[in-house]
Formats: sequence, C-alpha cells, structure tokens
Amino acid sequence: MNTRRTFLSAVAAGSLVPLHQAVGQATPAAVAGPRSSHPIALSTYSLWRFRNDELRDFHKCIDIADEMGFDGVELLLYQLEQNEMLSHSKLMSYKRHALRLGLPLVGLSTHQGWATPDRQLRKENTDRTIGQIEVAYKLGIPTMRVNTGRWGTSGSFDALMKNRGIESPLPGYTDEDAFPWVIEALEACIPTAEKCGVVLALENHWGLGLTPEGILRIVDAVDSPWLQITTDTGNFLEEPYERLEKIADKTVFVQAKTYFGGGQWYSLDLDYPRIGQILQKHNYRGYISLEFEGMEDYRTAIPKSLELMRTAFPRVPA
Repeated sequence: MNTRRTFLSAVAAGSLVPLHQAVGQATPAAVAGPRSSHPIALSTYSLWRFRNDELRDFHKCIDIADEMGFDGVELLLYQLEQNEMLSHSKLMSYKRHALRLGLPLVGLSTHQGWATPDRQLRKENTDRTIGQIEVAYKLGIPTMRVNTGRWGTSGSFDALMKNRGIESPLPGYTDEDAFPWVIEALEACIPTAEKCGVVLALENHWGLGLTPEGILRIVDAVDSPWLQITTDTGNFLEEPYERLEKIADKTVFVQAKTYFGGGQWYSLDLDYPRIGQILQKHNYRGYISLEFEGMEDYRTAIPKSLELMRTAFPRVPA
C-alpha cells in the first residue's frame, strides 16, 4: 500500500483520521486519559525525621521513594545541611539520580526565621533563603517551602508542641511588629524567585503562619505570583477543614501528614477524602507530598500512607 498517497488523499478530502487507521492498522484498545490520582510525592522528612541517621542520605531516600511507587520526591534541605557541604557536584548527583529513575524532584522544604527585631539576623535569613532558591533552581525544583519563623520563646520544639504551637512574642513586642519584618524579607526574595522560576510557598506552620489569616495577610501583602502557599494538612490543630478551606485557593503544594503508630508530638484523625474535596473545589491540580509523622516502622506505614493518598486525592478532570 502506498501509505503516503493514502495520507495525502485523506488530507485533500478533508477527512483526515488518525494515521494508524489511514494505513490500515488496528485501532489501539486503550484510550489515553487523565491520571487516576494527583501525583503523590514522598517528602524525605518522612524517612529521616531528625532521628534516623541511616536515612539522612538523599540517594537512599530517592531509591526508597522509587521502590515504593511514588511519583516524585520533596527534599528537606535541613536534612542535608547538617553534615554535608552543599557542593555543586553533590547537588547534581541527586538530580542525575532522580532523572535515571524517572522520578522528578518536585519540592524543596526550607527553614527561615524572620520573627526577630534583630535586623542583621533577618538579613542573614533573607540571604540564606535567596541561596536556597538558587539551590532549588540548580536542582530543577519548581517550588520551595518557606516559613515565617517563630519568636523562639518556647525554648524547645517539644515545649512549643505541648502548647499547641502557640508562642508568646519577645518581651516588649507583639505579632503586629513581626508581620512587616516577614513581608519585607519575602519581598526581597521575590526577584530571585522570579529569575529562577521557583515559586515560594509559605507554609501554615508555626509563628505567624499559625492561622490562615496570618498566612493570607503576608501573601496578600507581597502580592506576587511567586509567593503562594504550601498547605500542610497537619498544622491546623483546631478546626482543620474550615482553616484549610481558607488557604486552598492560593495553594501550590500540599504536604499531607499521616500518623500510623501514633504521632511523635500529636496525632490528628484527618478525613482525607474531605480534604480532597476541599482541594478539588478550589481546582487544585498539583502534588500531594507525604509527610509521615507516626511511630510505626516506615517500611509498613509509608506504603499504607501512599494507598490512602491515592484513594483520597483522585485526579478529577478540570
């Protein structure tokens, strides 16, 4: 059969059909369609958790994510910074490793501390954050989790968690003093974020990010498409669904916590199908990154968590 003549005849007749039909091949049995669920990533925090030194290595974490069937990996930068030099060659080895497995690096989770009256300390945190944006760019990571920082008056993180994330300001100051500091710092980071194509995503964490109103006040004041929100499902300890709804519209990345075996600091009995419906209502289409924070062995808890995420976050066509 002259397949070129068949194809041209179809074009001339205005009845162009898929080429496999024009040349007499069988129609494929399966038709492509949307993914059945949101892409689910594994946060390396789920493995290391500040206590498992043998799981500090990103290469090992990337391998585990691949073996367990995740669609991407979110890197916790603090996990690397504690005992390794951030050399260019080391960073590129993670990028190469992920490429070889076909497993994208989709998020970089970082820490900042701008809730301080010390201007020099705020500048140091801003400079470090700009450097972190450049790390994300080198790794090809499109979004970076940032925090407001906290006052530090709790002493320890354990004490902060015992007080449900609520912390008193430094003597002589209020939260109202800190909002302009955080806004100014993030505004200084925006030009680098835009240049590098890395969306900063302010998390509903502790400090000024304890409430949806606090998060939105900062994001709305900066008013840039390069500053949006990382929604953490486990960081609103009271009225979680109402609060998650308030920040869903500006969410570009989701961290979903599970607590199999009981949480290290607390456990939440989260209705994930309900959370999935909230995100769907606001047309969220992006990644769900698992942050396992329970005491069960990760080898059994993380696969169960992945199954839960696949079920709770179906990918509904827009």
